[in-house]
Order: sequence, then structure tokens, then C-alpha cells
Amino acid sequence: MQMDMKRVEDFMKRVEESEKTTFQPVSEKLKVGVDLGTAYIVLVVLDEENNPIACEKKAADVLRDGVVVDYTGALQAVKDLKAKLEARLGRELVNCAIAMPAGTESSAKTHQYVAEGAGFEVTNILDEPSSANAIYQIQDGVIVDIGGGTTGLAILKDGKVVEVEDEPTGGTHLTLVLAGNYHISIKEAEAIKQDYSRHKEILPVVKAVIEKMATIIKRYVSQADTDTIYLCGGTCCLTGIEGIIEKETGIRTIKPTNPFLVTPAGIAMSCR
Repeated sequence: MQMDMKRVEDFMKRVEESEKTTFQPVSEKLKVGVDLGTAYIVLVVLDEENNPIACEKKAADVLRDGVVVDYTGALQAVKDLKAKLEARLGRELVNCAIAMPAGTESSAKTHQYVAEGAGFEVTNILDEPSSANAIYQIQDGVIVDIGGGTTGLAILKDGKVVEVEDEPTGGTHLTLVLAGNYHISIKEAEAIKQDYSRHKEILPVVKAVIEKMATIIKRYVSQADTDTIYLCGGTCCLTGIEGIIEKETGIRTIKPTNPFLVTPAGIAMSCR
């Protein structure tokens, strides 16, 4: 079964809108996804029927390759975002789910301590590509989550994750290449990377790094395994990334308009 692109696009558009607009929940119970990323920390709130209610994000430099390296910074960021959301909703948020880059499950405890330290009760712990499939709902295929620090993938057969892999290559590497190429600071390079009007210009500069990501994907999957690669994660916002991955792997590659919020929203869906 292929991904229902219209359903995914409509849902993600609503999640995006929930950054600025607080929607009315249909139920009393709220579900929260806490996504500790390399470049951003994101909290997404859904109601019991998985309608997007509110979303807050904050740029943070507290993780390396999916591992928390600045516990105090991570804790403070989650506390701040939780307080913002509670002010918007006028109520306390209690339960949350968290997710780890595939293959970094050993650091799950630290992620859990961060969420609990901020006042949440962690009711579910997942891997990031599987979280994305809560949104995509594909039966067979490969979900590739390219974040700031890692490229993670989940191979799905009959709707079940049969294999997860993760390698430390992500958006941070693109930023470093841009900084070196343009002789600018990391901060300026990050700003260029997030400027959609410059994507066409920077794509040839970072192409080699994207090809490396594609090689990682190719190491674990072949056309015999799957006919489609589904992208998500902040780095996949780069216009044209899917074309390079498709050319390199020989496998059809697709992504929604905003792949950045897919994983955090999927984490929220998995909250019990």
C-alpha cells in the first residue's frame, strides 16, 4: 500500500498551522510528542483523535548524533516549550512519548530523564523512523529520517518494522560543507540552508554529502527489497534532495511538502 499523499499533506499542514494557532481539542485527553533533535527541540500536542492542537519548537544545540551532550540545556528547552504550550492551552500537559534515532536506543534513558525532569510522564519510547510511519501508514517500503545528526531508516514489511539502521551523517554535515565553501560561520551557513530561495544555488555544493546519505540507504536496501523510499526529517526540507537520492539508489523517492514535523507529530500519535 502506497502512502496517501493527500491525507499526509493535509495533516502536516494542520500541524504546521498549530505552531501559530491553538486548535480546540475534541477530547479531554491530550497526547504530546517530545522530539529532541540535533538542531531543534519540538513538542507537538494532539487530541485523542490525533487532531493537531498546538506545536512549539526551539533551535537547540544539545545533542550530537542522537545523544544528549548538554543535559541542562535540553532540560531547560523542554521546560520552556512545555510552559509555552500550557500557557496556550490553559492546562497542564502530563503524558508524552519520546523517540530515538534508530540504533541509539542505549541513550533512551537520558532522553527519558530530560522529559521527566521537565514534568512529563513518559508513556512510550520509539525509534524515529517508526514514529514517522504513524503518519505515513505504509505497509511496505523504507522510511528514511534525515535529521541534523543522523540518517536513520526503517524497513517495513506488511506494516511492521523489520529492520532499523542509523548512521551519523545528517544536516550538520551539510552546514559544515556550506560554511567551508562560502568561508562563513556555522550560524550563517545554517541560515542559508534554511533559506528556500537559495536551495537551487547550494544543492550542487552539498550534493556529495547527499550522495553519501544515499550510499548509506543503498547499503541496507535494494530495488529487490522496496519500490519506494519515503523521506522525513528536517534535512529533507532541502529542495531537490529527493532527486539526488532517487538517482543514486535507483529507487523512487518521495517526501511531503514539510517533512520536518512528521517525526514529532508521529511521536505524539504514539503517546498513550
